[in-house]
Amino acid sequence: MFSIKNALVLSAAFIFAGASFFGFNQTNAQQVQTNAESKIATPTPTPVIEEEEGVIEVETEGVNVLFTAQDKDRRLLLNLKPEDVKIFENGQPQVISSFSKQIDLPLSLAILIDTSISQQRTLPEEKSAAISFLEAVIRPAKDEVSIVSFTGETTLEQGMTNNMTRLRRAIDKVEFVPPSGYIGGGVMAGGTPPISGRNQTTQGSTAIWDALWVTSEEVLGPAPEKTRRAIILLSDGFNTYGQKKLDDAVRAAQKAEAVIYCIGVGDEFYGGVDKGVLNKISERTGGRAYFPRDESELRQAFKQIQDEMRSQYLLAYDPSNSALDGSYRKIEIQVVNPDLQKQKVKVTHRQGYFSKTANKK
Repeated sequence: MFSIKNALVLSAAFIFAGASFFGFNQTNAQQVQTNAESKIATPTPTPVIEEEEGVIEVETEGVNVLFTAQDKDRRLLLNLKPEDVKIFENGQPQVISSFSKQIDLPLSLAILIDTSISQQRTLPEEKSAAISFLEAVIRPAKDEVSIVSFTGETTLEQGMTNNMTRLRRAIDKVEFVPPSGYIGGGVMAGGTPPISGRNQTTQGSTAIWDALWVTSEEVLGPAPEKTRRAIILLSDGFNTYGQKKLDDAVRAAQKAEAVIYCIGVGDEFYGGVDKGVLNKISERTGGRAYFPRDESELRQAFKQIQDEMRSQYLLAYDPSNSALDGSYRKIEIQVVNPDLQKQKVKVTHRQGYFSKTANKK
């Protein structure tokens, strides 16, 4: 097992390899969204839309659900009303206690960068686009970001901070570290292998699910409750090593109330991008997957994530099942306005949450 603690760097094995040109796959958006905080507004008979600066507070154990709405042309809708939607938990209708636009809620974000061999040629563009994204999105007075890199093991490059200088420096230092005997172009020369057999294994591997799990558990988990929590994963989606499975990574993100946005970046020489896997993990956590084909589309993917983060609604309710048993509850938001249904409006939100336990409020 491994862990990220404060700003300590976990050992990371990086591979320096040659590859063919930008092997980005095609854009294929999936789903976006959400985070939910444990405190909500005192229920009112008729929900009223209003701008909120922070998470709404309530005396009971409530559920907050962030979501976005798009029409059939993927245009974001910014004028929804409470009566346009209904919320269900485990198939049972719930009473909406609060409904508002949430463009100012603080953000806790982790940028997770795959530095395996398939990313060698694309890594410089990924780093440049990530820095531009942070400069456009991050509000130092409200938001915080961490930078994490990974191959077979995970490295915390920068813990949560709102300092852009530190974030730029952390992204700049993300690079390939060639293993012993590497001569370029994916070729290993004969020579003395690493002392540890495990080190030899991790140098040529990609542990995506381990990286997502530890980021959710130890980076976003301790983040302040009154924030939206999100992970932006830059990877080709091919998990070749590690102790965790995809379901473990999803469960950890759901417990941390974190949405995962995936940007599928890979080299065709090494198999391109596993779009199915990246779509799946984004969808299950309420996020969306993007598959840029070049640097321009890579920057556009970051721009779309930025737009969605600024176009979210916050729906809150007190669950009819008030048991604090730590169980998983499935969430579904349905569009009930006939006119919006004709426009084929689709809402994007996380698929569920874990209830609080009696000894953890």
